[in-house]
Amino acid sequence: MQLTARDFEVTRLGQANVATQEIVGLKHLRGRWVNDEERIPLDIVWRPGQPPVGDLAFERAGPRRQLYFHPSTVKAGIVTCGGICPGLNDVIRALFMSLHYNYEVEEVLGFRFGFRGLDPARNLEPLNLTKNLVEQIHTTGGTILGTARGQVPAPDMVSRLRELGVNMLFVIGGDGTQRGAHAIAAAARELGYSLAVVGVPKTIDNDIDFLDRTFGLDSAVAFAQETLNAAHTEATDNYNGIGLVKLMGRNSGFIAALATLASINVNYVLVPELPFSMDGPKGLLTHLQRRISDPSTHHALIVVAEGAGQHLIGGERQHDMSGNAQHKDIGVYLKQRINEHFTAVGMEVNVKYFDPSYMLRSLPCNANDSIFAASLAQYAVHAAMSGRTDLMIGQRSNNFIHVPLSLATAERKVIDPKGELWLRVLQATGQPTHFS
Repeated sequence: MQLTARDFEVTRLGQANVATQEIVGLKHLRGRWVNDEERIPLDIVWRPGQPPVGDLAFERAGPRRQLYFHPSTVKAGIVTCGGICPGLNDVIRALFMSLHYNYEVEEVLGFRFGFRGLDPARNLEPLNLTKNLVEQIHTTGGTILGTARGQVPAPDMVSRLRELGVNMLFVIGGDGTQRGAHAIAAAARELGYSLAVVGVPKTIDNDIDFLDRTFGLDSAVAFAQETLNAAHTEATDNYNGIGLVKLMGRNSGFIAALATLASINVNYVLVPELPFSMDGPKGLLTHLQRRISDPSTHHALIVVAEGAGQHLIGGERQHDMSGNAQHKDIGVYLKQRINEHFTAVGMEVNVKYFDPSYMLRSLPCNANDSIFAASLAQYAVHAAMSGRTDLMIGQRSNNFIHVPLSLATAERKVIDPKGELWLRVLQATGQPTHFS
């Protein structure tokens, strides 16, 4: 993607003329404002033979000296969309706390079941969020607002927000959800409604472009590591044991790769970014047979991301309500092919299959994710109060940044087969560069 400085420009609703000194809850921020001109470079590493990054840089996130909205005029809304993920309730709670205690916003609504809660035709009444309601929600997984996939016409959602008097909307979700947020922001502009739309990126797959990570990933990797350790024990304690673990990763294999690095017991990692062959002299089955036949090992641990190897499985692809292709079960396919292969060559194997996918999604988040999720929420509130819209909050190079939604959703982040992460995976597993 050929980028220009214009791609990094953040949309503003208008001139910010409200002085933060008027807000009692913001006294602690005095002298800690972020200047509007502060930028975080797209790439902090200069490589020989490449031109300097120049003006390709993100606006730095943080509290501003001047606000667009006076808190007395704000009515905020929060919506969670897509699949559940560790940390959703942490974000909801932190959004409310920052709005209520720092900016003294009196009314915050929580819309039910994703964008369906913004559909005038469904008539789903929003929750009126209060301190008592959100106080302990960070201790449980999931989202108190409920969630769902699928889109609603953006003008209809803006109409619903306008009817309720909501002028600030926080959208928590992945790339599909953020495309919906971008459409809401565009529709609000066309309809002449002054609405701040700020995204908080949520995807357990860590596939939002330009961001170092998304909340929920650290919790998912920690749980996946425990699953891999259990599968390794099963593999080593059974004669010719093969542990097979399927992890989440529709189009990007970050959970599989990072859990492998955390476990250090994995022998093969299969991810969507690298197509592989099962058969032939360099195929997975040949390499696996060689390992199981080796007297010094007699076992193997395989990790596969859910979106890997889809080219190997026949059948028509279905799509969910968000338009995402529904993948065939690569874990079941691999288990069957492995058993068939070793039966055909007359070797006994014991395949132990683990699929903890939905458990990864439904957990409460760990300490690192809890801190990170709350930080994203706080920066999101600062952005909205300053009148910024059509952006998401993210972290890059240990700095919080504003990413225009049009830029964030243009492409999906995937593992670079020639990058540092995959090199570390190859070094940890000893597997071939390609099974082909």
